[in-house]
Amino acid sequence: MQQRTLETRARLTDVAQALITEKGFGALRIEEVVLRAGVAKGTFFAHFADKDELMDLLIGDRINAELDRQAAAAPPQNADELAQYLLPLLELMASERYVFDVILRRSGAAAMEEIGPIATTFERMGQVWGPWLATGEFRKDVPVELLVEGVQALVLQTLALHFCALHQHQPMRDRLLPYLRAWLGPFSPPPR
Repeated sequence: MQQRTLETRARLTDVAQALITEKGFGALRIEEVVLRAGVAKGTFFAHFADKDELMDLLIGDRINAELDRQAAAAPPQNADELAQYLLPLLELMASERYVFDVILRRSGAAAMEEIGPIATTFERMGQVWGPWLATGEFRKDVPVELLVEGVQALVLQTLALHFCALHQHQPMRDRLLPYLRAWLGPFSPPPR
């Protein structure tokens, strides 16, 4: 890309970040972004197909920042520690219903053809969490990749129930922890 194109894209994302800090993700409007960035609406659409594509980038960046923090920490040794490590990520993903909706749509769960920033964070979760699950006090009877996918599913289940009117009263940690203990605890074959 040309330098000017990169600068315009950076200006659009910086303005969007500032507006999100002021008003939240769901309140962001393209019209306000282009007005504050001092560009035409067509310029926005030359860089992003729609608001969701911009949100994919911005939310993906925040998820990656949290994964950076996780990767720099000492590995959790059990389900209780893992739940504590995951809570900041869950809080980010549940910061607004709109954020969770974008994550679901852009994670690959909705069979999108294009793989964007949020979808790649799900792969990165495996890169960060896999070594933890391979070395800690976690079950060893299934491949680590399956353990990671299970944790991802439990995170999404916890988030979905967080936004459910019937279940939103329970703190996310209290919901996530029993799932993690059941999924990651040492496997014991049933008695014969």
